[in-house]
Amino acid sequence: RNLQKLYPCLTAVRGKGLLNALVVDATKNNGGKDALDLCLQLKKNGVLAKPTHGDIIRFAPPLVINKQQTSHALDVIAKSCLEIFQ
Repeated sequence: RNLQKLYPCLTAVRGKGLLNALVVDATKNNGGKDALDLCLQLKKNGVLAKPTHGDIIRFAPPLVINKQQTSHALDVIAKSCLEIFQ
């Protein structure tokens, strides 16, 4: 799942281990949606994330997360991006 290839407005995926972030460039999508808009959509779809500095979304899952939950969260992130940026 390479979200950056699917959505040019996602300019970077950063992080290591479980602590990761997406960088959203609102000027590169049709609706001008920013990190907050994506975070609100993620919340509607069941994943909590924190917008930071207006263009960054931080993910900090619990340390006891398992592979199935991680996979589900990635599916929700992809679904939310599709709903917001398409």
